[in-house]
Amino acid sequence: MSKKWLLFGLIVISFGCNSNSFEKPKNLIDKDKMVAILYDISLLEAIKTQNINGGITSEMGFDYIYKKYKIDSVQFSKSNKYYASDIDEYKKMFEKVKEKLSAETLKIDTDRKKNLQDVPSNPNSTLNSDTPQVQ
Repeated sequence: MSKKWLLFGLIVISFGCNSNSFEKPKNLIDKDKMVAILYDISLLEAIKTQNINGGITSEMGFDYIYKKYKIDSVQFSKSNKYYASDIDEYKKMFEKVKEKLSAETLKIDTDRKKNLQDVPSNPNSTLNSDTPQVQ
């Protein structure tokens, strides 16, 4: 649910920036790298809202992003504003984020089902009809 709110918020912000008045920053973050950053932000927001492992603050999340991608807040902000100024392109970037999230979810679900199938059945289980039942 939080991913939808993040996406909604960024789209709303980008509509306000749709005037294409933003010049291309000198240190513009590459589009593929920006998609990866937006993906990680989505994951961190999910962790934050679900309070997983004690939760995470926005500051901690962005510090992690800045270190991981070797960027700073100004570079991220300018790049984000630049990409958001072209709503169609920005939407395509978020479609890539959504596809990556869906692929990862499918992979996790597949692994979870596989792991459940790999668990050997308990021979002492009362669900096995071939096993005599003690009453």
